[in-house]
Amino acid sequence: MLENLQIGIETAITPHNLLWCFAGVLLGTIIGMLPGLGSATGVAILLPLTLGMEPVTALIMLAGIYYGSQYGASISSILISTPGDSSSVVLTLDGYQMARNGRAGAALAISAISSFVAAVVSLIGLMALAAPVADFALRFGPPENLAIILLGLATIVSFAGENMLRGIIMAAAGLLISMVGVASGFATARFTFGSVNLLSGLGFIAILIGVFAIGEVLHQIHRGGEKPIKATFRDLLITKSELRRSVAPALRGTGLGFGLGTLPGAGATLASFMSYGVERSFGKFKKQVGKGAVEGVAAPEASNNAAANASFIPTLALGIPGSGTTAILLGAFVIFGIQPGPLLFEQQPELVWGLLVSFFVGNLILLVLNLPLAPVFAQILRVPYSYLYPIILLMSLVGAFAIGNTSFALWVVFGAGILGYFMKRFDFPAAPMVLGLVLGPLLEKYLVQTSALGQGNLLILFHGPISATFTIAAIVAFVGPPVAGLIRRRVRAGKEIRETAKV
Repeated sequence: MLENLQIGIETAITPHNLLWCFAGVLLGTIIGMLPGLGSATGVAILLPLTLGMEPVTALIMLAGIYYGSQYGASISSILISTPGDSSSVVLTLDGYQMARNGRAGAALAISAISSFVAAVVSLIGLMALAAPVADFALRFGPPENLAIILLGLATIVSFAGENMLRGIIMAAAGLLISMVGVASGFATARFTFGSVNLLSGLGFIAILIGVFAIGEVLHQIHRGGEKPIKATFRDLLITKSELRRSVAPALRGTGLGFGLGTLPGAGATLASFMSYGVERSFGKFKKQVGKGAVEGVAAPEASNNAAANASFIPTLALGIPGSGTTAILLGAFVIFGIQPGPLLFEQQPELVWGLLVSFFVGNLILLVLNLPLAPVFAQILRVPYSYLYPIILLMSLVGAFAIGNTSFALWVVFGAGILGYFMKRFDFPAAPMVLGLVLGPLLEKYLVQTSALGQGNLLILFHGPISATFTIAAIVAFVGPPVAGLIRRRVRAGKEIRETAKV
């Protein structure tokens, strides 16, 4: 391993590769900041530019775009509550609240530091455990994947806020919206009403842009608009207390993100949601999470980055894409005549280890670039909203059209924007709906496959130790908090009755 690591360092730090690594992370950051584009689109758009490069140089640049866009998406989520990618949706909860409280620079700094910590830890795990973890991931069949999806859905308890019913309603709405189009495993069209545009679904990114960007703008206009923040430059800097509080959540998020990222198809989005749920349910400052707490930024951001890195384990070791973006990167491997799989580490160590070391180099570049610039980015919030809102709307519509390439995508954005406005006005949480949208297709896919394996009997979930463990954990995560709250209320009521009787 040390010999391979030396080969990787020699490959990654050549001036030519360093230059393209820098170009990749810089372009990725810009792409991530644009609503709707995201890492998958960025890699797909820029892939043709790499065809004349050496394979290792091209892959280093494309990978830089991948994790660079993860941070860029976090910037737009924190500053204007407009996630550039689905995995950064969770940051709109506490990150945007910190920004409105005058702590935008601190939120961006915590995001950058957490990403770097997650990158270092997850890359060590990636280098040391790629082969054995890939072998373990092969044990995950449809029942195990379905159990993980159910556990992910159970985290709606953490996002529902004070009203559990509203959280469940929004999660169910997200699941229903995700069912529009052709059914998974069948040729049946559902909820299309004869429209050809709906056969492929409503478009997750378009809904995301509408609910968060358009909905936020409409809501602020209805309220008369918020005043630009007046925080001083010193107020935008991270404090020692915030840095200290973010360490444990970042490490927990890294572990959870790395574990979920190794599973094909699980993705960074599920990891970020689940890590946020952990902090809101079990963290030391759980009562502050959701109100602008550093834990609500550090944990999902670390989880997001760790999952993105870990998704290369099934991609490189098995030839199975770990996420949507790595699926496109897998296509890049094929274009360059490289076959990912168990033999890749032995046959082309220079390429594999050079790519892995470049992850560390690229994340270091991101930290050096973005940490000093965090207070500068935060100055965006000083711009009067009469100027900022049109820019947000324009960027959102351009991003939606770039994804769908049809005017129908714009109508979806407008419809989702109106929905997002009413959700904000009547205090319906958006996160459970996004979770339902993300997990809906995966839930349906693995439910159909698991049902087929069990011949219609879903108790097959309890036949294997892995699937049984995750299923029981999902039940406990969903039922536990409400039951515990009910018990606490009854104990408190009984105590009050006894105290009243004494008086």
